[in-house]
Amino acid sequence: MMRTSDFDYHLPLERIAQTPIEPRHNSRLLVMDRSQNSLTDAHFYEIGKYLNSGDLLVINQTRVIPARLFARKQTGGRVELLLLKQVEPGVWEALVGGKGLRKGVRVRVENGPEVEIIGELEGSERLIRFLQPVENLLPQIGEMPLPPYIHEHLKNPERYQTVYAVETGSAAAPTAGLHFTPELMDQLQKMGINFARVTLHVGLDTFAPVTEDDPLEHKIHTEWCEITPETASLINKTKDSGNKVVAVGTTSVRTLESAASASRVNGRVAPYRGPTGLFILPGYPFKVVDAMVTNFHLPKSTLLMLVSAFAGRERILDAYKVAIQREYRFYSFGDAMLIL
Repeated sequence: MMRTSDFDYHLPLERIAQTPIEPRHNSRLLVMDRSQNSLTDAHFYEIGKYLNSGDLLVINQTRVIPARLFARKQTGGRVELLLLKQVEPGVWEALVGGKGLRKGVRVRVENGPEVEIIGELEGSERLIRFLQPVENLLPQIGEMPLPPYIHEHLKNPERYQTVYAVETGSAAAPTAGLHFTPELMDQLQKMGINFARVTLHVGLDTFAPVTEDDPLEHKIHTEWCEITPETASLINKTKDSGNKVVAVGTTSVRTLESAASASRVNGRVAPYRGPTGLFILPGYPFKVVDAMVTNFHLPKSTLLMLVSAFAGRERILDAYKVAIQREYRFYSFGDAMLIL
């Protein structure tokens, strides 16, 4: 039986990257070749050496919203709101930090509008309603929602966005894409390597570790994603030509595999727009993803379970041990893996 503890490992604190590498493509790249059972040290700007003309890099073009807000209760107590997902205009699912935040309570965002809690969800999740339009105010009143393990101040908020981010809606960055620069993308395209854009708005599971002993009992939250007909056609043409579909990040993996599940043809994707609750665990039969670019993930996380499903749990945990020994940088601002 699979246990959550099977996906645990020890990471020294000094291996958690606190600041991003400059330039982005200078981060390190650990290349895992599953067919050769090999691990090769490289830099991200060398990724083209491991790809072929005609291969397709599938990138998630979501853009992170300044989703962390600070507010005050009528008593003066400070409250933190982390916006997760917009349900309808003015209404959001949010994580709240503070005491006594029950349905009916109102708080005022610092330098912003009043907010009413209109529903109590699981744990510290709440359904909240802004009493005046807030979307255009977020860049002025919100902060970038960096993960809790990053303690350094981020001087440039754009460093927590990919260079190709255009579709606003995420509560966290699709971090595997943070390593790309316009120069590297141009270089890859000149080599005949193609790019396809998908959208998945990253939500709660980035912040929620698996706490159940049996991962099958973990409730994964749905996230909204989209593959357009044009992108679906490009992906299917790549498969037809025998080239690799390379998912950049676990969010692209989930989007691609959700679209593959919606297709009537095995090994192909259909256009898809809507929620996905796909939870990929070891034993999952991948339908369309041939290779993957990914960062190093937290212990006991759904993301570590996903990459373990793709490459094998023992192989991934062994690779993580090697990465720690070779002083790779972990998590959101850390280095990357290419799994072939």
